Amino acid sequence: MDRHPQQIKRERQDIKRRARNVDALSKLRTNVKKVLATTNKVEAEPVYKTAVSVIDRAVNKNLIHKNTGSRRKAQIARHFNTLK
Repeated sequence: MDRHPQQIKRERQDIKRRARNVDALSKLRTNVKKVLATTNKVEAEPVYKTAVSVIDRAVNKNLIHKNTGSRRKAQIARHFNTLK
């Protein structure tokens, strides 16, 4: 069976894109966990803002669905609002 140049290039691109997507999702999950692990509102604020930004970027790049992004933001906002 032939392997066309188009197919070879497509596989090469898929590997790069998959690696990029895995990294981005990992960063997203890490930031959400950091917010949920905080216990002090003062130290949580910059972490919260970073996490919201990462979620918004993931939604804009179609990495996650917009409803998933909204749900994650609501989850961390709920936690952030309970902090003293």
